Amino acid sequence: MKILHVDTNHPLLINQLHTLGFENDEDYTSPKEAIEAKIQNYDGLIIRSRFSIDKQFLDAAKKLKFIGRVGAGLENIDGDVAQQKGIHLIAAPEGNRNAVGEHALGMLLSLFNKLNKADREVRSGQWLREANRGIELDGKTVGLIGYGNMGKAFAKKLRGFEVEVLCYDIRPKLGDDHARQVSLKEFQEKVDVVSLHTPQTPLTMGMVNTKFINAFSKPFWLINTARGKSVVTKDLVTALKSAKILGAGLDVLEYEKSSFEDLFTSEIPEAFQYLIKAENVLLTPHVAGWTVESKEKLAQTIVDKIKVKFNPMVK
Repeated sequence: MKILHVDTNHPLLINQLHTLGFENDEDYTSPKEAIEAKIQNYDGLIIRSRFSIDKQFLDAAKKLKFIGRVGAGLENIDGDVAQQKGIHLIAAPEGNRNAVGEHALGMLLSLFNKLNKADREVRSGQWLREANRGIELDGKTVGLIGYGNMGKAFAKKLRGFEVEVLCYDIRPKLGDDHARQVSLKEFQEKVDVVSLHTPQTPLTMGMVNTKFINAFSKPFWLINTARGKSVVTKDLVTALKSAKILGAGLDVLEYEKSSFEDLFTSEIPEAFQYLIKAENVLLTPHVAGWTVESKEKLAQTIVDKIKVKFNPMVK
C-alpha cells in the first residue's frame, strides 16, 4: 500500500509505517491541485491541515482507502463523501488531549491570578500589588461543554482543586467520576467557568452568542481551546464590556483560516482589536494541543490505528 504524506510530522510516523511494509511518499510543498492530480496513485493520505479534502479531491482519489489526520478533528475533510466512498477516516484526539487539558488549566489559572498583566507591569517598573489581587479556583463550579477526549482530560486536571465539575454534551451518559453530566439549564444556572471542548459542526458554529451568554444565571469566565468559530467574537466582546463574561482565555479564534496556520489576510476586525487590548483576555495561537510530547503522541496514535486496520504485513 502506498501512502502520501502532505504535512510534516514526527519522524516516527513514516519510520514505523515503513517498517510495517507501507511505501511512503512525501510532498510538503505542491499546491492542492498538484496533489489532487496524483492522488489516484495512493491507498492512504496523511494530512494535518494544509488544505481541505472536498468532494472533487475525493472523486479523484480512486484508490484511496484511508485518510489519517494528525490532529483531533476531521472538519477539513468532507466526511459524508468519504463515507460514501468507503474511505476510512482516522483522527488522533488521544494524542493531544493531555496537552489541551494542561493548556486549559494554565489559561484559567493565569486569568484568575492576572499573571500576564502582572508580568507586563513588573517588566515596565510597576509594582501594583492590590491591582493584581487574584481569585482562587477552589470553591468554583467549572462547566465543560463537550465531554469527549479533551473535556475528560481537562476534568482530570481539575481533580486537585476543590471544585465542582459539570459537563454538558448532546450525547447521553458520558459523566464519570471527574464530571457530573447535567442538563443545559442546570449548567447555565450553576457554573462559574465555561470551557469549550466541542468539535466544529453545524451545531457548534456560532454556539456562544449573545442569546447563549445571557442565559447564564451569573457572570462567568470563558475558556476556548476547541474551535474558534464556536464563539461569535463580537458577542463575546459585548459580554466582556458588560462583565457578563468576566474574562476569556482563547487559544482559537473565529478569524482563523481553515489551515490553522495563519490569522488575517486583510484588515483586523474591530472585535479583535478590543480583545488584544483587554487585560482580562488571554490569547494563544491555536497551540493548546501543540507540545513536544503531543507531536510524538499524535503520530504514534495514527500509526497504531493504521496498523490495526490496514497492516499489510498481517495480510
